[in-house]
Amino acid sequence: MIKFKKSTPNTELEQRISRIQKSLEAKQVDGALILQKMDLFYYSGTAQQGWLYIPSIGKPVLMIFKEFERAKAESGLDQIVSIISPKEIPGTIADFGYKTPKNLGLEMDVIPANLFLQFQKIFKESKLVDISLDIRLQRAVKSEYEIALIRESSKMSDKLAQKVPEILKEGMTEIEFAGMVEAHARNLGHQGIIRMRLWGNELFYGHIMAGPNAAVPSSLASPTGGLGLNPTIAQGSGFNLIRPNEAVLVDYVFALNGYCSDHARIFALGGLPDELLKAHDAMLDIQERVKKEAVPGAITGEIYALMLKMAKEKGYQDFFMGATERRIRFTGHGIGLELDEFPFIAQGQKLALEKNMVFALEPKVIMPGIGVVGIENTHLVTDSGLEALTRLGDGVSVI
Repeated sequence: MIKFKKSTPNTELEQRISRIQKSLEAKQVDGALILQKMDLFYYSGTAQQGWLYIPSIGKPVLMIFKEFERAKAESGLDQIVSIISPKEIPGTIADFGYKTPKNLGLEMDVIPANLFLQFQKIFKESKLVDISLDIRLQRAVKSEYEIALIRESSKMSDKLAQKVPEILKEGMTEIEFAGMVEAHARNLGHQGIIRMRLWGNELFYGHIMAGPNAAVPSSLASPTGGLGLNPTIAQGSGFNLIRPNEAVLVDYVFALNGYCSDHARIFALGGLPDELLKAHDAMLDIQERVKKEAVPGAITGEIYALMLKMAKEKGYQDFFMGATERRIRFTGHGIGLELDEFPFIAQGQKLALEKNMVFALEPKVIMPGIGVVGIENTHLVTDSGLEALTRLGDGVSVI
């Protein structure tokens, strides 16, 4: 008999639901209907196909379309039922004693327009309101349980990078090298899927690229792009040969038991030119300064401005986080169940850091025709600054 795994402790689910219910009460929202897969998992402990109704007061109701028995085994919620259509949702929550909500919260940052219109018809007596910001702000501050999972994922990021010197050889193509790294990642327990919330963003493990190819821009919200294998992907590893004395970027996300860590290291066969080594050291200086400045209460946009100022002072303003007019305007991103969570260390952001936020900090220099250097580590916000959860040495690894 197959035994399904229950991952999220009941106490964790109870605390998460209690926190979002306080937000709902404060906004005078009678209930929230959770649809997005990772939000559903966050509050219910299962990612099976269905709908989660969280009333502002009372126990939530998890309604499952597929697969019901698995959802019951995976979730720690008490009220779980099987339904075959979203049209049954109003009647189902009524069966549990809840009135039709006057104000119904939805994740309007991600749900498709057609789905929104469908729920307008289903809940024609309700006003639909956006609660996505409340959810994302809650998810930005990690519990001790979540931090422990991200620590384990971060250890795997380090282990994966430690394997690189055994794999990397002159004359390999980027994609051959990437395939061998990814195979090792799977052996370490990498779940394969990396989830992103931003519409249209896709990523497969991350970016492994060498030399000038790493500095080729792409559509992805990332400082690095790469040629990729074809125009339908247009990012990441390609058939470019890896040569001596070029910067080899290994920028991979490790996803373990649902939670991600983000990690970039630079490798080189034989060594690197002084201009790249100097640029890499400059990025390490920026990282170290931010680790001290990023304390609870620090404003994310001000941290970004500090990093930009330091890059300019060091002479890299034209290559910092991109080398075109459309270079990205962030230097760090929250991380957890998804790769693009709050907070964002970005231009104009006014969000204050809080203790137990987790984000990846990634100062990088992009030199067209030459390559990419820089660093990325996953960090935990503590009272005294940032604690690096990925801890493998930050310097260029010469093979």
